Amino acid sequence: MTTKALSIKDIAKKANVSITTVSFILNGKAVEKNISTAVIERVEKIIKDDGFKPNQVARSLRTGSSKIIGLIVEDISNPFFSAIARLIEDKAYKKDYKIIYSSTENHPGKMKELINLFKSRQVDAYIISPALGTEQDIQGLLDEHKPVVLFDRFLPSLDVSYVGIDHFEASYKATEHFLKLKKRNIALVTIDLDVEQIVNRYDGYKQAILDYNGTQNEAFVLKVPFGQEKEATIAQLKELFKQYTEIDAVLFATNYLAISGLTALKEMGKVVDANFSVIAYDDGDVFKLHTPQISALGQPLEEIAERIISLILMQLSSKEVLETERVILSGELIVR
Repeated sequence: MTTKALSIKDIAKKANVSITTVSFILNGKAVEKNISTAVIERVEKIIKDDGFKPNQVARSLRTGSSKIIGLIVEDISNPFFSAIARLIEDKAYKKDYKIIYSSTENHPGKMKELINLFKSRQVDAYIISPALGTEQDIQGLLDEHKPVVLFDRFLPSLDVSYVGIDHFEASYKATEHFLKLKKRNIALVTIDLDVEQIVNRYDGYKQAILDYNGTQNEAFVLKVPFGQEKEATIAQLKELFKQYTEIDAVLFATNYLAISGLTALKEMGKVVDANFSVIAYDDGDVFKLHTPQISALGQPLEEIAERIISLILMQLSSKEVLETERVILSGELIVR
């Protein structure tokens, strides 16, 4: 026989108090409303003993706050996004907020569906690594005065707060490191995707070579189609290294491209050493465990997460629409 779930009315009856009193206790307003400690303890014991769980949507309609923040990323399985998500979750929890998150696979349609889903869950705010073509959906949130912070990818057409690193500077720094090692045939493996951070990574690479060499060989730039299967990417990389045997260093513009690159090199029997250098964008355990260890451009994940949460909480606590902020941090070149 199924036991009927306890309601606020049932709790009030068992505790011999009003429904309003129970509601104040559930919503953290007991002290503010001068409810006695004895009553609070009596109600909380009933709640604990009977396993009462308030309906989150109903609560958000009463209080105007669900204490939930929606996090939308490209791919939660990507080490960069999973690490950021974990840090954001920990920091939000300390401020009494929960995080629900999902991945877009960089599909605008999926992101629109997720925004609508999160709206139905009455989330209080949105943290988004946006896909191209979603400007209108994000603008819709801004028009509704919802707190929104973008990270990793910036959409220039939107007046919205953003946290990210200087991708031009980071890529320039990595390429400059190669050049100082006397590397002169430096390849860039990047994504064929017209988004600001990817474009900036290419521009930083190109500018460093022009500053030191005076000329840049476009043949050494491989643009992999976004979303391409790993096997096809590995085949492309093998072809690049076979065709241009003079390449003596490679900058991979994403961590998953670096993993495909290391796989291709291993299958070709090509060794990463003093004669052939590699730098991966975004650090990860796989690069520390590789033999030899792989140098990487590390993003300050802790600081990124801290600034994101800080901006979101400022928006949530303000009764007015705040001016947007664009926070640009520096990446760290980790030489191994």
